[in-house]
Amino acid sequence: MSKKKLGLNTICTHVGEIKDEQFKGAISPIYLSTSYEFDNVDVKRYPRYFNTPNQEYLAKKIAALEHTETAMIFGSGMAAISHMFLAFLQQGDHIVVQNTLYGGTSNFIREEFPKYGIEFSFTDGYAVSDFEAAIQPNTKLIHIETPSNPLLTVTDIKGVADLAKSKRIVTTIDNTFASPVNQNPIDFGIDIVMHSATKYLGGHSDILAGAVASTQEHMDRIWNVSKNLGGSLSDFTVWMLERSMKTLALRVKAQTKNAKKLAKFLDKHDDVAKVYYPGLKSHPEHKLAKTQMHDFGAMLSFELNEGIDAMAFQKQLELIKSSMSLAGVESTMLLPSETSHALLTPEQRAAVGISDQLIRFSVGIETLKDLKQDIEQAITKTKVASFA
Repeated sequence: MSKKKLGLNTICTHVGEIKDEQFKGAISPIYLSTSYEFDNVDVKRYPRYFNTPNQEYLAKKIAALEHTETAMIFGSGMAAISHMFLAFLQQGDHIVVQNTLYGGTSNFIREEFPKYGIEFSFTDGYAVSDFEAAIQPNTKLIHIETPSNPLLTVTDIKGVADLAKSKRIVTTIDNTFASPVNQNPIDFGIDIVMHSATKYLGGHSDILAGAVASTQEHMDRIWNVSKNLGGSLSDFTVWMLERSMKTLALRVKAQTKNAKKLAKFLDKHDDVAKVYYPGLKSHPEHKLAKTQMHDFGAMLSFELNEGIDAMAFQKQLELIKSSMSLAGVESTMLLPSETSHALLTPEQRAAVGISDQLIRFSVGIETLKDLKQDIEQAITKTKVASFA
């Protein structure tokens, strides 16, 4: 049966699994060897070449989910995105970067690109016209992130892709927040998709990994750089990731269902000043999100009213964890100003709208009423403490 005819849950469960021909086990075996035969073989396998059996087969699953020809697995999301950038940029080249995106990406560009002589421009906004205005004669790549971290801005994927194609510029996207369950950027003309697989692909807060998916031609170019930089992943972690992805669609759909209801709950709450979630009709890009996302995702952000300390609120949470990362089956909250965007200066955070009151909420699979009750009691205790 063709992969394109398979349903989402079937792809998650079966594509990319290794058949256990010896013992007929129901799951993929793990190949932990770092040394393989080289004579009279079709493929010379080596972990740093990203082609051990577990690496090779998991790449098939990710490619099937993102509608691409092939993929690669990396040791982290930052390994994935940095290798991707360095494969397409060299001294004298220029990259246009969306201004609202993960702080680690912004920091990598600002800190490392000057060492390579790579020029960069962050857009003033995230409309297609903002990207067009930032393009220079030596622009070779445009990078976007949608929905963005942490403000959930939504960028017109097809609009940016069409603009880039008209000028023969490569496009890349960070699709971590949406996951392939809720968005497939390749279908709108994007060239290369990357993920922090630590997040939804892993989904259980116990795996550090990254992924890049694209055409064979583009991935060959990334591989040529990556085999030298050595950012591959251990096969045990690759095996854990393949196992976790079997439930990807089930997890993300359950989390998204909760997030849509919690966004409405918070949007109507008297103690919440603002909610950022593309599923809300009040979101500036709600209509755009409907055209390019299968659903609105399980990430949202919100700001409490002035006078309710955001950090104090998080300390009062009993069920929802105050935690650094996102996308696990458990609900978590954090302050981007203290974590994901702490590497940016206060001025840089303010420029893109990240306040000290902003709370990023990664919604899990818990029972909805329990999550609501936890938020309510934390707000109440925080308010009482502030007046004591």
